[in-house]
Amino acid sequence: MGASVPRREDPRLLGGRGRFVDDIVLPGMLHAGFVRSTVAHGLVSELDLAATRATPGVVAAYDAADLDLGDIVALLDRPAAEFTPTAMPILAGRRRSGRSDGGPDKVRFVGEPIGLVLGNDPYVVEDGIEAARVSYEAFAAVLGGEGAAGVAVHEEAPDNVLLDVSMFDTPGVDEAFAAAGCTVEVVTRSARQNALPLETRGVVASWDARDDQLLVQTCSQVPHQVRTVLARSLGIPERTVRVTVPDMGGGFGQKCVVGREEIAVAAAAKRLDRPVKWIEDRREALTAGFLAREQRYRTRAAFDADGRITALDVDVVCDMGAYSCYPFTAGIEPLMASAEMPSVYRVPAYRVRGRALTTNKAPSAPYRGVSRPQYVTAIERVMEKAARELGFDPVELRRRNVITEFPYLGINDVTYDPGTYRESLDLAEATIREEGWERVRDEAAADGRAVGIGYCCFSERTGYGSEAFAKRRMTVVPGFDVSEIRMDTTGSVVVTSGTMNHGQSHETTFAQIVADRLGIDVEAVKLRQGDTERIAYGWGTFASRSVTIGGSAVALASERLGELLCRIAAHLLETRPENVALDGDGGVVQLDDPSRRMDFTDIADVAYLRAHLLPKDVEPTLSATASFDVPGDGTFSNATHAVVVEADRGTGAVRILRYVCVEDCGVVIHPQVVDGQCRGGIAQGIAGALFEEVTYAENGEPSAASFIDYLVPTATEIPDVSIRHLETPCAFTANGAKGAGEGGTIGAPAAVLNAVNDALRSTGVELDATPIHPQTVLAALEGSDV
Repeated sequence: MGASVPRREDPRLLGGRGRFVDDIVLPGMLHAGFVRSTVAHGLVSELDLAATRATPGVVAAYDAADLDLGDIVALLDRPAAEFTPTAMPILAGRRRSGRSDGGPDKVRFVGEPIGLVLGNDPYVVEDGIEAARVSYEAFAAVLGGEGAAGVAVHEEAPDNVLLDVSMFDTPGVDEAFAAAGCTVEVVTRSARQNALPLETRGVVASWDARDDQLLVQTCSQVPHQVRTVLARSLGIPERTVRVTVPDMGGGFGQKCVVGREEIAVAAAAKRLDRPVKWIEDRREALTAGFLAREQRYRTRAAFDADGRITALDVDVVCDMGAYSCYPFTAGIEPLMASAEMPSVYRVPAYRVRGRALTTNKAPSAPYRGVSRPQYVTAIERVMEKAARELGFDPVELRRRNVITEFPYLGINDVTYDPGTYRESLDLAEATIREEGWERVRDEAAADGRAVGIGYCCFSERTGYGSEAFAKRRMTVVPGFDVSEIRMDTTGSVVVTSGTMNHGQSHETTFAQIVADRLGIDVEAVKLRQGDTERIAYGWGTFASRSVTIGGSAVALASERLGELLCRIAAHLLETRPENVALDGDGGVVQLDDPSRRMDFTDIADVAYLRAHLLPKDVEPTLSATASFDVPGDGTFSNATHAVVVEADRGTGAVRILRYVCVEDCGVVIHPQVVDGQCRGGIAQGIAGALFEEVTYAENGEPSAASFIDYLVPTATEIPDVSIRHLETPCAFTANGAKGAGEGGTIGAPAAVLNAVNDALRSTGVELDATPIHPQTVLAALEGSDV
């Protein structure tokens, strides 16, 4: 661990030998596509699939009544006054069962699936979809705001509020504001975004009548959850469903929820007894895929005359779209923000209200960072405005408020384990100063150019365990992970993990963990994951949990296997178990006589082929299993980002001149992989700050159905990123590691926004919304109304 060994995935993936869902071809396989709603809100008064079924090459076409599947329902253990669950049908429309009132389901966003078409190739399927005749009774579309009076997306939520929770209202908030030397209020907004994994969603499902099993090959971050929901929806035992995941081209959280399309495809495969493939096209991904990030924060903060924050009062509103996502619910964004809003600062009094609204837009799901880019932006804008009001340097004001003593129990009832909050801030500032960027900014201003410097100091809670998720009162509580390790007669090992690699280099980093624990070569380790039959149960990969939780389980299983190897070797060497140890070179050595040792292959030969020589209380074969669950509130990585930008006075375009990231994710197992996670996250954070935005027409039709309208940054817009590592080992993960998957995305929007505001400092204009549009910047530079 700690070395950037060659990534084991690279020869396969870069050599074109990867195997993704769309590479899977089975005999007799059909292709699937969906008839999707063209209205944002209404009833399907008619869905006529007769012409579809008559289309040459179309094998079958189904509506909701034909499949009659159970809904996807995500729940919180909260009273009705706080949370309203929603039932997401697999296909919207009239069904034979499922609704208590017997009526049809509404369509609730443009792109909602209402029919399933299956044919011999994807082109025939598209013809069949176009042949479908659909009529709607359209209603007014609910698109935002804090509720639309008289128009309900769901009848059970007449005010269009699915969650309304005041998680904290500690004593002293009002008193702190009354006595404050300075109060500031900022309203920050972030646009709706699409996670845009390179590989869109997809599934190949096939029914094996001989084995009485439904095989579902899909690109999901959470295969076990897919199995559970699929079995419940189809009304079949979970043992009859096997979910596997081949190579996966990204997920970013969008694939850590259960989608309805994979369930519909699996139901069709079972019904027809033929393999069925569905691959989401990019238009579907942009308009009907899970989205995220559309949030508004109204943040008030009180400071004393010395610049120390005395109270925080926050109102959070998140647009969660048409349905709750499974298993996290519509509470995923507002509950995350409410629980962690104080960020890296010492806040003595805290009040927060978090709401999740339902609208006629595609549903929201977790996206890399989950609310943290938004609440960090809110608190960092507070720091900038308070510094100006109080006459402090913005970095100095942060320095006065940042947490420096650990462990720290926050006002939000979260315990922060040791980190380098102050140190990362100091190092980032020193880097910018020593490189002369403050001088560049001042000289640019004298020349009439608009150059600015921005900072963002933040933490990233990683490895959420069961206790942390239980605080949200989820009825499905993620947390633990399980690993099994087996050694064969050649001394090689196969290790399983319930995590799910989709770009994080698990095949390499997990092999490094095993190699260090057992003292074997990395090449002797094979990782298996993404198979619900091989792995007892797993929660997949999200929230930077892979190394913290999955890697800890792998480490503990490896240690147990090492203990078993030592026990057998001691017996064979006729010495005490405490007189032997792993020698770090593929064997066990006798401590009082190092000339006596046994190679792992010799031990394995006995364990498998001469089991009669084993100790009487040791079972044949070499295997061990371990589970791990992060205790308490998880572990916190932290970082400071420093950004230098220039706003073009002719176009308003923002160009990033310098980007510095100082981060601390505990013990770094593979430095190159961590750097890649930081850079990739920063690229997505810059995308949210400057480019990406999902917008809608008044009738609820999404305006961006291609990359012509949805602006994704290219390599020319993303700067080189300088990364500096600090290291504060985590005391309770097995490897000392903290997560590193989301930090880049969390810090970038606030750092860029602060830098742009610094560039506009002479205009008197302050921007508090992302993405930052060039026309807005240009108007500020020209002295026009913004």
